[in-house]
Amino acid sequence: MDVLWLDQSDVRSVIDMPLTLSAVENGFREHGLKKVQMPPKSYLYFEKHNGDLRTMPSFMEEKDIAGVKIVNVHPDNREKGLPTVMAVIVLNSTEIGAPLAIMDGTHVTDMRTGAAGGVAAKYLARKDSHIVGMVGTGGQARTQLLALSEVMDIEEVKITCRNAAHCDSFEKDMQKVVSCDFTRKESIKNVCDCDVLVTTTPVREPVVKAEWVHEGTHINAIGADAMGKQELESSLMKKARIIVDDIIQASHSGEVNVPLSQGIISESDFHAELGEVVAGVKKGRLSDDDITIFDSTGLAVQDLVTANIVYTKAVELGIGTKMKLF
Repeated sequence: MDVLWLDQSDVRSVIDMPLTLSAVENGFREHGLKKVQMPPKSYLYFEKHNGDLRTMPSFMEEKDIAGVKIVNVHPDNREKGLPTVMAVIVLNSTEIGAPLAIMDGTHVTDMRTGAAGGVAAKYLARKDSHIVGMVGTGGQARTQLLALSEVMDIEEVKITCRNAAHCDSFEKDMQKVVSCDFTRKESIKNVCDCDVLVTTTPVREPVVKAEWVHEGTHINAIGADAMGKQELESSLMKKARIIVDDIIQASHSGEVNVPLSQGIISESDFHAELGEVVAGVKKGRLSDDDITIFDSTGLAVQDLVTANIVYTKAVELGIGTKMKLF
């Protein structure tokens, strides 16, 4: 029994953002049509090491593909010169259950998370959106901006950093792939003066105040992906249209988890799941004055559809290493 091993260089060589956007959009659509088996991600918490380990299985019924991602989140890894997020994805045969491929999931995670933000902006942001505000300038911020550049005409990107070197690195890297002006701002408040706001921080105390967000803004809330994390002030939820990626998962680990647990909002305040909007089951933005919030926790189906593209193209191109399992 041979299994195809694909390292990160293999993965990077076969996918780009347009491919990932298309795959993730389709994954959301199938999720919105209830054609995906996907239990909420499960967590192991390593409090001693300020990290966690998550497992994320999924099965797309009509495409007949299945797999699971194992991923960690360790914020302190940056100080050790390591990625804060690292992952492995296993694709399985639905016919016999055996693994077909084992691949690096770190780059897949970055790409599909960025793509989710791109899909959300495509369906939820105002059509005349041209200014992006970035709260956070790490790896996730890069793929978020890359995806946004595929779905909107970006004229300006506003950034702010506590560490000037991080801003320098972000601007230098992203100017190579996104043709627009980059503007440094003194505070998060100034960054919030934008059309599409992207938050990618791992904070547990809100860094974006409700009074800073103007009518008509769309927010991709990416950073809160575990219980207790929160980037947006709870009162902002009360005046926005909330679209989650998955109601069950977001309720315990998304941006909404803290205000939900405190009774500030309830599930009745969730307007829709993004897949329902993509599938046309529910409407997203209703007017140019709406503040829309996409609460992204990261769905296993996003990993699955992206990994399936990697596997399919790798087989076509003869990329990867075959390993004997038994």
